[in-house]
Amino acid sequence: MMMNQTSRPGIIVSLAVCLLMAGMWYLIPHPAIPVAIAILPLAAMFALTQTFWLVILFIIFSFFRIHEAIPVLFPLKIPLLLSLGSLAALMWHVLISRQLKVYWHPSLTWLAVFWVLVCVGIVFASNRGIALNNFKGIYWKIMIMTLATVWLVNNAKNLKMTTFLIIGAGMIVGAVAMSNSIQGIGLVEGSRVTVGRDLGSMLGDPNDLALVLMFPLAFSISLSTTKGIPWPQRLLGLLATALLMSAVIATQSRGGLLGSLAVFGIFALRLIRSKVLLLTLGAIAALLLYSVAGISDRASGGAAEEGVDASAMGRLYAWEAAFKMALDNPLFGVGLNNFYSNYFFYSPHWDGLNHAVHSTWFGVLAETGFLGLIIFVSFIVSLIRTASRTLKTLPETCNPHLAANATAVYAALIGTIVSGTFLTQGFNWPVYILAALTVAIARISQNDSQNENHKRHPTRKLLTN
Repeated sequence: MMMNQTSRPGIIVSLAVCLLMAGMWYLIPHPAIPVAIAILPLAAMFALTQTFWLVILFIIFSFFRIHEAIPVLFPLKIPLLLSLGSLAALMWHVLISRQLKVYWHPSLTWLAVFWVLVCVGIVFASNRGIALNNFKGIYWKIMIMTLATVWLVNNAKNLKMTTFLIIGAGMIVGAVAMSNSIQGIGLVEGSRVTVGRDLGSMLGDPNDLALVLMFPLAFSISLSTTKGIPWPQRLLGLLATALLMSAVIATQSRGGLLGSLAVFGIFALRLIRSKVLLLTLGAIAALLLYSVAGISDRASGGAAEEGVDASAMGRLYAWEAAFKMALDNPLFGVGLNNFYSNYFFYSPHWDGLNHAVHSTWFGVLAETGFLGLIIFVSFIVSLIRTASRTLKTLPETCNPHLAANATAVYAALIGTIVSGTFLTQGFNWPVYILAALTVAIARISQNDSQNENHKRHPTRKLLTN
């Protein structure tokens, strides 16, 4: 009997799977190996059909450090598994299936130029090994996932899911932070809350934790204040806002508090027309937050220190060092993640320890030079203009979640700019996630506006064809 030609591929695949299982069993005689190989096709199918979820979850775990906030998840290596799946799926959809629609935006041009400058700066870095390790460990993932988010968050449904994931992840970190604060776990300077400090987590620094908590704050406020959002979701936003703000206060981070005030100020502008009243309320809120946060009781930067406190002086020394680094290396700076290792050589004050720069702008200046800072600032200005333009052109009948997200991203950008004076964000996730969402929302808004115009003027489309 002749073998049917259509059955040959199936037989070949089956034989290949059997040979693979036999080889793996020979090398690693463990009963889990056949199960893992049997699950592999299902995992591949999930990765190819649910690429959006893989990418967004990878970003959520990488930025919010969920596996470090919940230590039981740490051994599972979830970010690594998500990165492998999402990268493989992205390559498939971009290079083979061509199902991922790729487009460009002027803001991405500024970002691409900055990325090129960062990559070239690695070659000329003062310590090429440190720069290369940071690039291989973190930054290249940020670059790829930024573009992936731009192209995958391509409709209102995906945008809505992204918002809820950001708020949910923020609530998880906020809840852990408040629990640690109440129990006195991992406190810095005796009063400043941290998360995952014993694991060496990024959240083990109160300033970085404040940055992570401040990011979802804009989305929770927008969700709770936007008209048309169902009341259960608005209630969720209100609860998330209270939790996140409480956790930011517990970090006693001045940069985090200033950024949070800026976020609240953007939403207050929608409700309060009088600028005098707004500034007065803002000043009162700042004093109240300063008092409630107990910043005056901090071991560093507290009221017990006379004149300019040690925390502020440390920043001034670091900023002066950053400026000197840029003077010596005006085109490419000292290289990615090289500020810390160069602090000793450029700081006017040495106390026996290297220090972080504690400023987005001076950090970019030091590590990419004057040229890099100019491009980075141009990139931020482009994002602000895009977000502002999107808010102005949103149709009145647009999806309320689209309106909420457009406002949230704009407020988060302003908060990032304000907090960036005291927090190092130039090469971390927040700026790039906001950039991706800004471009994605602009694209979705443009498509919705065009669809709305076609509905109102159905003959116009026929006349232009």
